[in-house]
Amino acid sequence: MAVLVMALNHLSLLRPFLCQSLVRHVRSPVMVASRVSVRPPLCPSVTHHPAACVRLYATKKAKAKAKGQSAKVNINSALVQDIISLDEVKEDMTAVLSALKDDFTRNLSIRTSPGALDHIVVTTQDGKFPLNQLGQISMKSPQLIMVNMSSFPEATAAATRALRESSMNLNPEVDGTIIKVPVPKVTREHRENLVKLAKQFSNKAKDSLRKVRSNAVTQAKRAKEGHSEDTIRLVEKQIQQMSDDFAADIDKQLAAKTKELLG
Repeated sequence: MAVLVMALNHLSLLRPFLCQSLVRHVRSPVMVASRVSVRPPLCPSVTHHPAACVRLYATKKAKAKAKGQSAKVNINSALVQDIISLDEVKEDMTAVLSALKDDFTRNLSIRTSPGALDHIVVTTQDGKFPLNQLGQISMKSPQLIMVNMSSFPEATAAATRALRESSMNLNPEVDGTIIKVPVPKVTREHRENLVKLAKQFSNKAKDSLRKVRSNAVTQAKRAKEGHSEDTIRLVEKQIQQMSDDFAADIDKQLAAKTKELLG
């Protein structure tokens, strides 16, 4: 009897180990395989650094960035001078951007100081001149700007027309050789109209930019004889890249002007 009791006691002590063994035998093979698969493989040649064999995969963002960087070209203009002058192309594109800046300065001002009229262009029989070269501009009061045309009285009518046709919402009045320019109240509607005009100027600049790019690409294609197709493609790619950069500058100018106009 004592032997039987001792055997039962031993059996109760072994029960946890028996249960664990049974669980290991009936556990799902999928679970076991899953646990095994996540262990990093060991590199036979580098057994003491298993992490060295783990492959690092690039993210989509990193791949896109690398692709964009590899797509950039930077051709030495001297090497393709016999195909096209990239410096001249850049000058033409720079001129487009400069013309846009001038349009913004001349036509999209909301300042009420005499200097706001300086860049208004007056067309006369002798050519085009800034208003401040033909008349003396002064501030009579916060609500009135005076333009004295006594030095060039024959240009009074042309100056009045230029003021009225500007985008500054001006309604000038002529008194002999004196042009009285009431300062309009800057309303929200006027600001929004100026923003629309700024968009028109920027779209016009982009059209001019596309013409410069198109003419440059056409010129490069005409020089195919004596040059490899790969070289011509690189030149075309460089021209497109230059055009894209200037288009981005146009967008920046428009964003800055829009912010300025809306206040």
